[in-house]
Amino acid sequence: MKKVTYVTGNWAKIESARSILEPLGYVVDNIKMETPEIQADDVTEVAKYSAKWAANELNTPVLKNDTGLFVEGLNGFPGVYTHYVDDTLGVDGLLKLMDGLDNRKAYFKECIAYCEPNKEPVVFEGITKGIIDTKQSGTYGWSWDFVFIPDGENQTLGCFSDDERWKFWSLDAYKELTKYLENK
Repeated sequence: MKKVTYVTGNWAKIESARSILEPLGYVVDNIKMETPEIQADDVTEVAKYSAKWAANELNTPVLKNDTGLFVEGLNGFPGVYTHYVDDTLGVDGLLKLMDGLDNRKAYFKECIAYCEPNKEPVVFEGITKGIIDTKQSGTYGWSWDFVFIPDGENQTLGCFSDDERWKFWSLDAYKELTKYLENK
């Protein structure tokens, strides 16, 4: 049985990876650890760097995820700075920035980097589209869940339980990862 370590503490990411990779014969474990995040203009580069560092540090194949929220009406902001904006401006700050904007389209770009020790990482991407609501709503989740309405829905992710919420996320990155691992 092959093993891959997901460097994350996010249970939804771990469950997504397990549901897709375990049927292929992979054991998915996880470790929550701080990894260096480079200053880059693209979440892809951040994921690649962190995955390579973690694979070499742990001496095992790893998955590392980096996700950004991109708001069209703000020219893609916060993008790669999503975590920083969450910590500093928060959801209310983002809503203030968007006050009066007609274009509220947004998407999450999720990059999953797979890396083996002493090798170059391979990155897979998924996009989850939606809009940013004008106000916060819901009781489940955290942060952007209270303002992000996925395409095809009329309420924020925060209105869906943990078991329902993760199902709105694109699984494209995991599907591409699966193809890569099957052909490796």
